[in-house]
Amino acid sequence: MSEQIAGWIMERNLRAFLELLSRYVGYAFDDTDWDTVEDGVRDTDDEKSDGWYSYPLAGTHATLDVSLARSVGSEVMSVSVTGAETPELQLRTDTLLSAFAGI
Repeated sequence: MSEQIAGWIMERNLRAFLELLSRYVGYAFDDTDWDTVEDGVRDTDDEKSDGWYSYPLAGTHATLDVSLARSVGSEVMSVSVTGAETPELQLRTDTLLSAFAGI
């Protein structure tokens, strides 16, 4: 089992983060996926153990489980990704988290 890659991004970057991460695993993230995620994260809270929303990105190269939760009272979205088995995918995931936290 792969390690968990966790961090946070600005909430406004969530869709772009998921679209790029999906490309790396060979998954075509579309408007239906976005609508589902947008609804799923609406009432999340990263301070509650049961306050997270999980969404799978099952692509042709890998399957990732992306867990998301809002940091209530801020514009931050906490993110946890599991399933990145290769060093390349781990690095790409970590880099996306870093990039989308800063912009």
